[in-house]
Amino acid sequence: MKKSTFLLALLVFAACGSRYGAGIPGCYEPLLDDALSRSARPEALKDLLAETPRAEREALAYLIAYMPQGDLDTMDLLLLRENVACACCARRTFSWSRKLPDSIFLNEVLPYAAVDEVRDSWRPDFLARFTPYVARLDDAVAVIDTINRCIASEVGVEYDTRREKTNQSPAESMRQHMASCTGLSILLVDALRAVGIPARFAGVPSWADDRGNHSWTEVWVDGTWHFIEYNPAGFDAAWFFADAGRARPGDPKYGIYAVSYRPTGLHFPMVWNEHSSAVPAVDVTQRYVDAYRAHVGRIASCPADSCVRVSIRMFRDSTHAEHSADRVAVNVDVFCGERQVGGGRTASPDKDMNDDLTLLLGSGCYTLRYENARGEAVSMPFEVTGTEPCVVTACYQ
Repeated sequence: MKKSTFLLALLVFAACGSRYGAGIPGCYEPLLDDALSRSARPEALKDLLAETPRAEREALAYLIAYMPQGDLDTMDLLLLRENVACACCARRTFSWSRKLPDSIFLNEVLPYAAVDEVRDSWRPDFLARFTPYVARLDDAVAVIDTINRCIASEVGVEYDTRREKTNQSPAESMRQHMASCTGLSILLVDALRAVGIPARFAGVPSWADDRGNHSWTEVWVDGTWHFIEYNPAGFDAAWFFADAGRARPGDPKYGIYAVSYRPTGLHFPMVWNEHSSAVPAVDVTQRYVDAYRAHVGRIASCPADSCVRVSIRMFRDSTHAEHSADRVAVNVDVFCGERQVGGGRTASPDKDMNDDLTLLLGSGCYTLRYENARGEAVSMPFEVTGTEPCVVTACYQ
């Protein structure tokens, strides 16, 4: 075969792609064959593939190929098509999204859900809502920070355990103006994905001391995953960092997992739906353990004359602030101005009196923030001076 003829044949093959349509690589054929064989409506899905613009067809093929069984049978196909169109629009629009590897875009930007929440039409709404905030930015980190700073006021949702259920969709949370950490994490994942930022849901079924679960968001920047929360505290800085450092790799109860749309052989352990294995996941525990060890190492290397050992204790009230049994375990955050510089959980009554939540801080003015027994937000200022260790005492009542 002549060289020109061979090249022409390659071009024709590339143009034709899969037998499911031009624009769909041939590697999707067995995956689509399997998905459609399991679906209750294979012809409708085939028609949707055929009707989708060629430039967006691979994205739709990816979603169908790895779609959970329930969605294969029941998901609104107009919603599925809308999701693909808006995701591809964001990729074309934003410079940070155009730079993404296809594998990251397909698995961490394109998906229509964060976990097992109700599938609703969040993407066109969020694309329109958040584009004005980021349109003039060209840096992914600035985009992430901007979205996180504006999301609470834009969608009108704050943390509140009185929400109707754990795994709320964006529409459900916005209707109630409240969500727990799971609903807030879903909101942040979706808002970031709407503007082309790779984001995924992450969490732990239980901390190592069995005091409950927690959920948050991970973002992908320049080949590295970072953790953030709904309220801005910066990359890899949150009250739970010390707890994450004690998580157990490979342990389905005490490990940390991040959701994947594409199957991985593992499933996300959803405490609100314990018997479901429908949401794929990756075990990311070791990354958190290593990150916390590095964090501790950096603190330990801090010059003695620039760091002060600060112990934080929470007591029931001002009249019960002497004995270990009077202490209360509470999540606290430490801020210097508006920048979070530490946090964790105060020691419970069964801990030794010397077993405190301890941070190393430089001299300066700080604020201890926590929620008291009545659910009220408390901001308690304190100052660190000199070089001698100090104890900060707070009251829970």
